[in-house]
Amino acid sequence: MNSGLEKKWQEQWKGKHIFEPSPDGKKFFITVPYPYANGPLHIGHGRAYTYGDVIARYMRMRGYNVLFPMAFHVTGTPILAIADSIRNNNSEMIELYRSYLRLYENDDEKIDSILESFKDPKNIALYFSEKIKKDFETIGYSIDWRKRFHTAEPFYNKFVEWQYRKLHGMGYLKKGDYPITFSIVDGNPVGEDDIKDGDTNKVTIIEFLAVKFRFQDGYILAGTLRPETIFGVTNIWVNPDAIYVKARANGEYFFVSKEAFEKLCYQLYDVEKIEEYKGDYFVGKFAKEPIYGREIPILQARFVDPDNATGFVKSVPAHAPYDYVALRDINFWEGRIKPIPVIRVLDMGDLPAKEIVEKNGIKDQLDPRLDELSEEIYRLEFYHGIMGENCGIFSGKKVSEIKENVKDWMIQNNYAIKFYETSRKAVTRSGNKVIVAIVRGQWFLDYSNPEWKKKTHELIDSMNFYPPSFSSQFHDVVDWLRERPCVRRRGLGTNFPFEEGWIIESLSDSTIYTAFYTIIDILREMGIKPEELTEDVLDYIFLGKEFNGMERFKKARESFEYWYPVDLRVSSVAHLSNHFTFYLFHHAAIFERNKQPRGIMVLGMLISEGAKMSKSKGNVIPLATIAEKYSADLFRLYIITNADFDTVLDWRETEVRSLDKKLERFKSLIEESLTYSAPTDLRHMDYYLINIFRLRIKKAIEFMENYRFRDAMIEIFFNFLNDIRYYEKREGEVRRKQVLRIIIDDWIRALAPVIPHLAEEYWHRLGHNTFVSLERYPEPGDIDFSVINSVNYVEEILEDIRNILKVSGINPKKIYIYTAGERMKHLMNLAKQDKSRAFKEARNKIEYSLLKQIISQRLFDKICPENEEEIIRNSIEYIKKELSCEVILNSEEDPGNKRALALPCKPSIFIV
Repeated sequence: MNSGLEKKWQEQWKGKHIFEPSPDGKKFFITVPYPYANGPLHIGHGRAYTYGDVIARYMRMRGYNVLFPMAFHVTGTPILAIADSIRNNNSEMIELYRSYLRLYENDDEKIDSILESFKDPKNIALYFSEKIKKDFETIGYSIDWRKRFHTAEPFYNKFVEWQYRKLHGMGYLKKGDYPITFSIVDGNPVGEDDIKDGDTNKVTIIEFLAVKFRFQDGYILAGTLRPETIFGVTNIWVNPDAIYVKARANGEYFFVSKEAFEKLCYQLYDVEKIEEYKGDYFVGKFAKEPIYGREIPILQARFVDPDNATGFVKSVPAHAPYDYVALRDINFWEGRIKPIPVIRVLDMGDLPAKEIVEKNGIKDQLDPRLDELSEEIYRLEFYHGIMGENCGIFSGKKVSEIKENVKDWMIQNNYAIKFYETSRKAVTRSGNKVIVAIVRGQWFLDYSNPEWKKKTHELIDSMNFYPPSFSSQFHDVVDWLRERPCVRRRGLGTNFPFEEGWIIESLSDSTIYTAFYTIIDILREMGIKPEELTEDVLDYIFLGKEFNGMERFKKARESFEYWYPVDLRVSSVAHLSNHFTFYLFHHAAIFERNKQPRGIMVLGMLISEGAKMSKSKGNVIPLATIAEKYSADLFRLYIITNADFDTVLDWRETEVRSLDKKLERFKSLIEESLTYSAPTDLRHMDYYLINIFRLRIKKAIEFMENYRFRDAMIEIFFNFLNDIRYYEKREGEVRRKQVLRIIIDDWIRALAPVIPHLAEEYWHRLGHNTFVSLERYPEPGDIDFSVINSVNYVEEILEDIRNILKVSGINPKKIYIYTAGERMKHLMNLAKQDKSRAFKEARNKIEYSLLKQIISQRLFDKICPENEEEIIRNSIEYIKKELSCEVILNSEEDPGNKRALALPCKPSIFIV
C-alpha cells in the first residue's frame, strides 16, 4: 500500500500549515458533526468525514478560502457509563476496550495502565480524541486543527450557558412533568446518544390507554392503542406464566404485570406493591368492562408480553386478528364468547378480523402475517371506519375523527388512565433497561412552540439541500417535533444555568457549536480566560451588541463575522430527526438570517458486506486500520465512487480489490508517462484524447458544483481510463505515453480532491514545487466537438457492421461502405425545416423512401460530421484491423446495389 508515501505528504501539509486559513477573500465554511470520543471510529463514520474533506479540497481548488474544522464530543452519559463499567470490573466492557486499545498500542502493560486510567471518564475522552485526530490525519483530511476543542472544557461550557440564557429569554425553555425515556439504573433521562443503537433505530414514546376493568377490590389495567374498540371487548388476555402485582396508586388498587409495576412507579405518584400473583391466578375469573358493566372472562394467552404496556390485553375478536385466532383456538371458550362488531367499513363484513384471517389461511397465533394483517385492519378502520350503533355517543361517527375523543372521554369518566411505553425494547449503551418515566420538574426545549417552528420553517425554505428532496422531510420533522428534555442529573457537560443539580444533555449542547469554531483559537491566542466570556462578551461576538470593553474581543468578532454562516453541513440521514433539526431550530432562534445555515448535505448509511456493521458479524472496519490495510486514497476513492451520496453504500472487499486494480492502472499510466516528453506533431487521435479529456473535465465540474462527486469521478477517472485504453488501441502504447504528458498536469489536479496523496506525489515528480492541494482546479478550455464526433462516428459504423455480422453469421471477406451524397444531405436539411417541401423535391421512389427513414429515425437531430468520407478514409486501416478483412469505401463497384441507399450519418454497408 501507500502508507509511506501518504505519511510523507501528511507531514508536509502539517508542517507547512496549508489548511489553516486566515480571513481573506471568498470564504467557504464546511462542517461535519464532531465525533463522540468514546472509542475508535469505523468506516461508517468515515463516509461523512471523507465527503466533507473532498468537498473542502474541491472548493479550495476552486479559489475559495476554506475552513474545515473539527472538535470532539465528550459530554453526556456514554463515557461516564464506560468508566463506571470499567471501575466495576465489568469483564465484557474491559475486553471490548482492550480490543480498542490494541488498534493503537502493542504493549500489554501499557494497555493495562491505560485501562486503569479509564476509570476516570475524562481520560477516555482525552485518549480517544487524540487517536481519532491521528486517524483523520492518516486518511488525509484537510482539517484546521487550530479550531479543535472538546465539549467539556470551560470555554465551551461558557458558550453553552450563553446559548441557554438566550433560549430562556425567548421563552423556548420550559419546566414541567412530561414523559421521557429514562434509565432506572442510572436514575437519569436518556436520549438517542445514550441508548444502544439509538441513532439508527429510534426509540420514541408511545401513549397507551390503560383501560380499567373492575376486578375484586381494584382494577385490571389492560393497555390498548385502539380505545375506539372498547365497545366490542369480549374478554381479557393474561400470560399464565408471568408474574403480576397488585399495587396501590392514586388511592386505587391496580393489577398489572411485575414489569409494568416497575414502570408505573415512575409514571404515577406513591405507587406501592401490595401482593404478587402468578398469571394463572387470574385465568377463568371474571372482570367488569367499564362502559356497560358487562362481566367478561379472563383467559390465558402466551402471546401476551408482560414487558409490553400493562401485561394484560383486552380482546376484541371482531376487529383484532390476534384475538380472533386466539379465541378460535379455544373454540371461543366453548361457545360462550361471540365477537361484537363495533366498526363498519364499506365492502367488509361485520367481522373483519374473521374475514381477513380466513382469506389469508391463518392457522394459528404463531403465523408472522398476523402483525401485517392487524396493521391492515387498523388502517382500513381508522381511515374508512364508521362507529356502530352500539357505541353510545360515538355511534355513526368516523373513527378518524373520534379516536382521540374516545380516549379523552374514557379518562374523564375514570374508565382509563394513560400509560407510557417505549416504541421498542431498549437499553442504554451500558446495557441498562430504558423505560418511560414522568420526571417531575424536568426542563425541556419547547420545540412545540409555534413561533419557533415558524422561524425554523422559514430557515429551511431559505436553504439549499442535497439532495433537494430532503427539504420536505425537514419540514415534516419540524412539524412533529415536540418538547424535548434538555437536562440530566448526571454525566459530563455544562451545568444548567437556571437550576442547580442539572447538566445540559449531550444533544442539547451540540446545536450551534459550529459558531464556536470561528473564535476558539483566537481566545487561546489572546490569553482570554473562560470566566471572561460573560453574556455581554458573547452577545458582542455573536450578535454584534456593543458594550464597554468590547475592543479586547474585536478580533473574535471579526472572525465570526467573516466565517459565519456555515455554507455546508454534511452528515448522515440518521441525524435528520435530531442533530440536523436541532441545529436548524437553534440557529433560527439565536442568529439573524444572514448568520443562519446555507446548506445541508444528507448522506445515506454505510453497511458492510450487505449487512449493518456489528462486532458479532465481524464486518466492522476501524478507521485506524485503513491506511495500512488499503491506503487512504483507495478508501477515499471507494467511498466517493461506490454509491451516490444519498444512497446506502455497501463496503464489499471484492469491490475494493477491483477498484484497487483500477487505481494501480492509473498509477502505471502516470509512472510510464513521466519518462516521456509531449509530442510536438499532434495527430487526429491526439486531438481526440485531448478534447475528450476537456469534455470529461467540463462534465465533472458541472457535477461537483452540485456535490455529485461520484458522477464526477465516473467522468474523470473511470471513463477517462477507458478513453486512454481506446486511444492506445488505435495509436499504440508509446504514443499514449507521449500524449498523456500533455494532459497529465490537469488530470492530477482534477483527481486531487479525492486521491490527494497520489496527486501530491505525482505533481511534485512532474517538477512542480507547489502543493497541488492549493492549486486551482483545471478549467476545460475550448472543446473541439468535431474531433470527438468524428471518432464516435467511426465507432458507430463499426458497431453497425458488427451487428450485421452477428445477425447474418457471415464470415466477411470484403466490406463495402458507401456514404451519402450531397443530394441526400440537401434533402435531410430541408426535411429538418419543412418535411412536406422535402417530399415534394424527392425525385423518385428511392429518395421518397430514404426521406421517410430520415424522418422516422430523426437523423437530422444527430450530430453528423460534414466530411463523412474523409473521416472514414482516415480511419480505414483501423477499421480493417478491427474487422480483419478488406474494407472498401465509396467504390464505383456496387455489388449489392447499396450505394444509392446511403443516408447522412448512416452509411450503407454491404458484406461479402
